[in-house]
Amino acid sequence: MGFFLETLFGGLMAGMLYALVALGFVLIFKASGVFNFAQGAMVLFAALAMARFAEWIPQWLGFNSALLANLLAFIAAALCMVVVAWLVERLALRRLVNQEGITLLMATLGIANILDSAGQLLFGSATYKIDIGMPKDPMIVLENVFQGGLLLSKEDLYAAVLAAALVTMLTLFFQKTATGRALRAVADDHQAAQSIGIPLARIWVIVWSIGGFVALVAGVIWGSKLGVQYSISLVALKAFPVVILGGLTSVPGAILGGLIIGVGEKLSEIYLGPYLGGGIENWFAYVLALAVLLVRPQGLFGDKIIDRV
Repeated sequence: MGFFLETLFGGLMAGMLYALVALGFVLIFKASGVFNFAQGAMVLFAALAMARFAEWIPQWLGFNSALLANLLAFIAAALCMVVVAWLVERLALRRLVNQEGITLLMATLGIANILDSAGQLLFGSATYKIDIGMPKDPMIVLENVFQGGLLLSKEDLYAAVLAAALVTMLTLFFQKTATGRALRAVADDHQAAQSIGIPLARIWVIVWSIGGFVALVAGVIWGSKLGVQYSISLVALKAFPVVILGGLTSVPGAILGGLIIGVGEKLSEIYLGPYLGGGIENWFAYVLALAVLLVRPQGLFGDKIIDRV
């Protein structure tokens, strides 16, 4: 039982991090109607910016405080993502208002390639370290309940708490603020939103900035765990089935989808791996997403699309 609970906890922690990346997809689609294939590149770009600014800022300002360096680096990386959002709106989205969805999709593919190249040009292509002080040592809990207790990762626990806090704030922002309601209106109909005075350009900069901030948080957490390298953008591939499972328009769906996939792939690897062979963790999410598409194409919590003719 103890081993099962350890596996379950590990799956929940991994699922929360998947959900954090998937949240970027959901936020931008929910507020602009664009499926952002560049989200993975944004995670990588933001993580590179954070790692490199944390190295450069102490050299520029002449101090040795790691905490202050990380804080200033985070602010600088966040400002970089706001600049990226402004450039995306100014150079791409502004000229694609009311275009077909496939046109916007191809635009995000181009943005992804540009961000990958720009990240390498500006920040380098080596593997970099992000150290934000999250404890690496595991901890043992419930020693009185299970023999030997449960071995849990403090780093995963801290990361999950940060992700949960961010999700809560974003949910409240979308549901309770006038700007959040304006973002949803823009996603429903660009022209109708403009006709009632909603500034489309400003709204798109806001939503892409929020997407960039989410990408930064995800990049910092993943970079702290794995190091910042170009393979980190592949984490976004695992977010695709999370979005499909939870639904493209549902923030809670992204969270629950991430948890389901995180737990499912860990348990299947441990308990089905001996019978089906190794590597289940690599394809479990995609098989589950395909099964959901066949039964409920809009995902578990997505809005059902009804075409009237």
